[in-house]
Amino acid sequence: MKNLPIGVFDSGIGGLTVAHALKEKLPNESIVYFGDTEHLPYGEKSDEAIQDFSKKIAKFLMKKNCKAIVMACNSASSVAFDVVKKQADHISVFNVIDPIVKVVAKSCNDCKIGVIGTKTTIQSGVYSRKIQSICSSAKVASLATPLLVPMIEEGFVNEKISHQIIANYLSKKTLSSLDFLILACTHYPLIHQEISDFYNNKVDVIDSASIVADSIRSALDNKNLLNSNKTPKYQFYVSNFTNSFAESAKFFFKEEIKIKEVNIWN
Repeated sequence: MKNLPIGVFDSGIGGLTVAHALKEKLPNESIVYFGDTEHLPYGEKSDEAIQDFSKKIAKFLMKKNCKAIVMACNSASSVAFDVVKKQADHISVFNVIDPIVKVVAKSCNDCKIGVIGTKTTIQSGVYSRKIQSICSSAKVASLATPLLVPMIEEGFVNEKISHQIIANYLSKKTLSSLDFLILACTHYPLIHQEISDFYNNKVDVIDSASIVADSIRSALDNKNLLNSNKTPKYQFYVSNFTNSFAESAKFFFKEEIKIKEVNIWN
């Protein structure tokens, strides 16, 4: 089972930040990635729809004999983690929320923690609940930032328009006087530097992808599931092929890759 791949899924290119971090920190691991580009962004969908999409994608990844499934999407992690975990009860399922909460909660005494993400993630209140269950003195300020995902998907990164949109959100009074800012969407590491620049590097902006990859590595090591095979394979699937996804995937993996469109909904 050690030599089986890790399955990773997201609604689009955001989860590639996690897949790339896994490639860097677990270089022997094969990865099967599914980007549900047909239904992005998940943050605008109902909880029931996200749960349905997530279960079908998990079924697809299990058919690919994945030894673990990484829900590389905060929206899916916030409302569909339990149903996917129940469905895939014989393999490990990881979300992208718990590792971040654990890291932030260690240093959160009397701190103000900002959380930005999709409408689904923010409305779920999952970060506030989990952080305050560990550190009751923490102040958590959450803000839905729905324009950021389509902005990133369209390639508007480190440009005048992205600076303006980011500044518009981060200048809200809700997010004033922060000690930490959690990027509660796997798309957002792509604009990590722009966000840090807005705060003049005076706010600790949490890099979710790296933290999640470290957590998964530790969990697989504890279960004796780390791959010793040094010839990993990377497979990429999408529900609707787009040039932006193809370009982003090549950028992250620094090599030519083949992306296959598949219909898993029937």
